[in-house]
Amino acid sequence: EVQLVESGGGLVQPGGSLRLSCAASGFTLSNYAMYWVRQAPGKGLEWVSGTNSGDGNKGYGDSVKGRFAISRDNAKNTVYLQMSSLKPDDTAVYYCVKSMTPWYNGGMDYWGKGTLVTVSS
Repeated sequence: EVQLVESGGGLVQPGGSLRLSCAASGFTLSNYAMYWVRQAPGKGLEWVSGTNSGDGNKGYGDSVKGRFAISRDNAKNTVYLQMSSLKPDDTAVYYCVKSMTPWYNGGMDYWGKGTLVTVSS
């Protein structure tokens, strides 16, 4: 059974940093691209970042480019999202999502339950 469990969310002040983790199980992480997707209160889903499985290619949404960094440790079956220079607009539930292919434009099939990040003073 595929499981994705996010952790690391919480309350952080504007300008601060936070690292999210996604523990993956039930599939071979190294074979698939992975995503982070977020949903702000009262808004729709927003693609944040994606990482390919083998070639190291990564992508970011315009709103987080230069501030967030996605990484993965296939040996630990974990995907990370390092968030820096956080803004109140980054407040959202962050979801870890598995791709259906090795490439991060390949569609999504499994989602975690999400972790809440609140950026506020």
